[in-house]
Amino acid sequence: MNMINVQKLTQYHGAQLVLDGISFEIQEGEKVALIGRNGSGKSTLMRLLAGLDQPNEGQLAIKKDTLIGYVEQIPSHMDSWTVLDVLSHGLIHLKEYRAEMTELEKKMSDPGIAGNAEQLDRVLRRYSALQERFETEGGYELEASIDKIATGLQIPKSEYGLAFGSLSGGEKTRVVLASQLIVQPDLLLLDEPTNHLDLARTEWLEEFLREYPGTCIIISHDRYFLDRVVTKTIELEDGEAFSYQGGYTAFMKDKEERLLQQFADYQEQQKVIKKMKESIKQLEEFGRIGGNEKFFKRAASMRRALERMEKVKRPVLERRQADFELHPQDRSGRRVAYFEQVEVRYGNQAVLEGASGLIEFGEKIALMGPNGSGKTTLFKVLVGELMPDSGSLEWGARVDVGYLAQQEEPENPKETVLQYFRENAGVEEGEARGILARYLFYGAAVFRSVGQLSGGEWTRLRLALLIHQKPNLLLLDEPTNHLDIASREALEDALQGYQGTVLAISHDRYFVNQVSGKVWDLNQGTLTVYHGNYDDFRAKKDQLEAALQARELAAGANAVSLQKGTPPSKAKEGPGQKFESNQSDRSAAERSKWLEEEIARLETRIRQLDGWLETEGSICGNSDMSQLEERWNERESLAASRDELLAEWLELS
Repeated sequence: MNMINVQKLTQYHGAQLVLDGISFEIQEGEKVALIGRNGSGKSTLMRLLAGLDQPNEGQLAIKKDTLIGYVEQIPSHMDSWTVLDVLSHGLIHLKEYRAEMTELEKKMSDPGIAGNAEQLDRVLRRYSALQERFETEGGYELEASIDKIATGLQIPKSEYGLAFGSLSGGEKTRVVLASQLIVQPDLLLLDEPTNHLDLARTEWLEEFLREYPGTCIIISHDRYFLDRVVTKTIELEDGEAFSYQGGYTAFMKDKEERLLQQFADYQEQQKVIKKMKESIKQLEEFGRIGGNEKFFKRAASMRRALERMEKVKRPVLERRQADFELHPQDRSGRRVAYFEQVEVRYGNQAVLEGASGLIEFGEKIALMGPNGSGKTTLFKVLVGELMPDSGSLEWGARVDVGYLAQQEEPENPKETVLQYFRENAGVEEGEARGILARYLFYGAAVFRSVGQLSGGEWTRLRLALLIHQKPNLLLLDEPTNHLDIASREALEDALQGYQGTVLAISHDRYFVNQVSGKVWDLNQGTLTVYHGNYDDFRAKKDQLEAALQARELAAGANAVSLQKGTPPSKAKEGPGQKFESNQSDRSAAERSKWLEEEIARLETRIRQLDGWLETEGSICGNSDMSQLEERWNERESLAASRDELLAEWLELS
């Protein structure tokens, strides 16, 4: 059944046409992605669907009595409320029911009313009606519903009493998102719901939305999220709307096929139009030469047919996108940075506890971990903004660091884009405008104040400045936040071909899959290294978690057996069980000892090769390149073997 029906919807923003007669339908229960470049009209359409604005032209019909929930921006009037007030705001009617039921219970126990049959009957009828509504609408599960959603988004009960206004922007977004999920409206409108969520919260939200019984419309640039959640994709482009079945990957495949077919149709129609124009011209020429009116009539008839013809729009096969030209000024040494046993504390709270890591030239590393695990703190240690409480940090030779912070407000919001870039890049106006044009700041856009830029535009401007400095080590803190999909893909392409080194904090799994060859997982203050991209990291982590669960189950079973006075796992085994168990334990201990010795041996050889590569390798001439490559390949092979043995040792331990 239709939930939403949009027909020839047109909307202006001032004098600018944003939506040009778009039409689409959305069925009940569908999970729909609304995608498009920044400025394509996604938020405009979302506000129309939420009923906050009215369309200039066309029809927008939503099923009658539909409860709509919209997570758009943070209302300032809630700042004085507690977190619990915000979480339960959509269920305030249930609180009102409960308060009235409590008052009615007092009245029923009042002797004056209890002795009056007529009054008592009225009170009982009202109480019965309220109780039925309270139960039907989930009143008895009110606290459980709030706790379930809050727990999933990792909003602890200890924060329920905090003032909402005291939270950070990301924390406020999570609380408002939770408040809508708790209500479970028939139509849920979400604008960039994963922007301030870490991996665990994003995965929880994916699972929640997949099972959500209502209809969801989601604006998101998180391609991995879209593939896992949505069943339909609507793209807004040049004021038009195009509908596709499936998530982002299916959309891209179908869009490519549609554009190619449209281009073929366009070319074929252009051939027909060209022939018709030639025929019109020829008929008019015949009419002039022969003085025959019928030729002019036939030409006029053909001209009218040409005017009535519905023209196939020429598709744009390659749209202009930001050109992130990444070229380091100079290359660094083989070892870029090495930090060991780094500890950072904020008061009594330990953020980093013995974190150690090695960054080598040419590596592209994704730094992942829960919010609050210390990722940004580690970056601040690396760039010298924060001194660790203990530990060491060593930089290699000729390392030039470029740092993109996640949250950085402009010092002078009134400064124009052109002024900001010129002053920080140290270039003349002509050169500055040429560079800015590559990042989609051209024409009047360069005279906009930086304070008026959207989140995506501000990130693009800072990336433009960072890239102009040509560093050979990029430290990027959530670089894809606020970027639209086209800009994300352009940045991914540039990083794939970048000849320097990259360490990027990111929860964008699609980005990590495209760019990284190694994942650092920062959790509880320590780093664990995984080779490969996000999918490799996820698979290995799942294996380790499964092995841990199996060990815990086995330990639990053994504990139960011991409590019953029987040897562990003795039942159903033959008389040789005790010997086999001891033999297995001894084999595991011997294997663990051998692994420790082998890992130590490999580490020693890797350190020797690192020393050679850092000293001799950096001055190798062309004739020595084969030796350099041989040593480097040996080092990589040993490192891979060490990591495999280390994973096995962790499982045995």
